[in-house]
Amino acid sequence: MILIYTENWDGKFKKLSYEIVSYGAALAKKLNTQATVLSIGKVAEENLKELGNYGADKILSVDTDFEVLDNKVFTDIIAQVAEKIDAKIFVFSNNNTGRAIAPRIAARFKAGIVSAVEDLPKETEPFTLRKKVFTGKGYADVVIKSEYKVITLFQNSFGVHTTDNNAVIEKIDVNIPEATTKLIERKKAEAGKILLTDAEIVVSGGRGMKGPENWGPLEEFAKLLNAATGCSRPVADEGWRPHEEHVGQTGKVIAPNVYFALGISGAVQHIGGVSGAKYIVAVNIDKDAPIFEVADYGIVGDVHKILPEMIEAVKKIKQQ
Repeated sequence: MILIYTENWDGKFKKLSYEIVSYGAALAKKLNTQATVLSIGKVAEENLKELGNYGADKILSVDTDFEVLDNKVFTDIIAQVAEKIDAKIFVFSNNNTGRAIAPRIAARFKAGIVSAVEDLPKETEPFTLRKKVFTGKGYADVVIKSEYKVITLFQNSFGVHTTDNNAVIEKIDVNIPEATTKLIERKKAEAGKILLTDAEIVVSGGRGMKGPENWGPLEEFAKLLNAATGCSRPVADEGWRPHEEHVGQTGKVIAPNVYFALGISGAVQHIGGVSGAKYIVAVNIDKDAPIFEVADYGIVGDVHKILPEMIEAVKKIKQQ
């Protein structure tokens, strides 16, 4: 049995939840077993039903309000459910929540764990998973020998695959342990803003933008492409852009279809955070900038002159 933990945001699921259900369902088919999805929190039945469209055989719901995500509490709930249904394989997203809970589950069940996988196992005997290493410059094949196995799926790597499944929805009772964290403040996300982790296209700026006052064209370009905005660490550290836009190994690790690096030199930590992007487009005045070593398309030039031309080009295409 495979147990897939799907995170929700205010009772709604997002693309990364549908992607891990798609992955878990495909893995279950490969292993000739069932894919069971677990939802924790208040989620309407119609939203739970949507998970069945991506291959889930059964959807279990712990229908309880939680003031704050407490990793210890959620780990305990997931472990209880796993014991009840005799799950041997766990699937999580490789986001902040998944990276926090997956190691706890692995420790609880003495399970082998492989993080940030991008595809189904190459082999099932032995159970072999492939993942990127060395900031995306190489691959490693990792074998899990333990009975219990924990996997975190790199976002936007496997894709979303719909099926004709009619999943059974069932509420499940568990003992809810006392929370060890306390909510101090809650901030609402900016309405209509595309999250970096959900975006198909990301437009990022670096120190080459020269200051926060120059971000208008970048934001216009992102809006035209229905893209999220990001930035390099120095930009966030300088306060030019909010820290939640920081992309890199010490910020958000993302895998969009297209990543625009505008005025970003390409430090190894930044490249490590975007190595999962399918295409990287770089604009930099320095022809020797490291970003060009990983870019699929590059323009050597002043971003303040190139970006307006890119905006006009997109506008012309949209008018056709």
